[in-house]
Amino acid sequence: DLQLVESGGGSAQTGESLSLSCSSSGYYGVFCMAWFRQAPGKEREWVASVDSTSWPTYAESVKGRFTISKDNGKNTLDLQMSGLKPEDTAMYYCAAAPNSDYLLRGMYQYLGEGTQVTVSS
Repeated sequence: DLQLVESGGGSAQTGESLSLSCSSSGYYGVFCMAWFRQAPGKEREWVASVDSTSWPTYAESVKGRFTISKDNGKNTLDLQMSGLKPEDTAMYYCAAAPNSDYLLRGMYQYLGEGTQVTVSS
């Protein structure tokens, strides 16, 4: 099994930046990886993902502001967030799946416990 642990969440003001990181207990080079988020009272939504070649894909709401990157050697998945907005406030989760289609459809095989991001105006 793959265990995913997120870190780096916290509080920020509108327009500021935060970085999230996800580490794994095992090698996840064969998996496609993604970040999801869930705001209070809302469904979990896909934010960004990288496929097996580390090609990134982003939700329209974060495109141009967030950058996802994967380091197979370090078993880490990062999310650099800039230009933060209050609507980015959510619990952010790291996820892994056998292919990118799973992730783009909101599905995953493994999910971390999440890290909170709060953006105030």
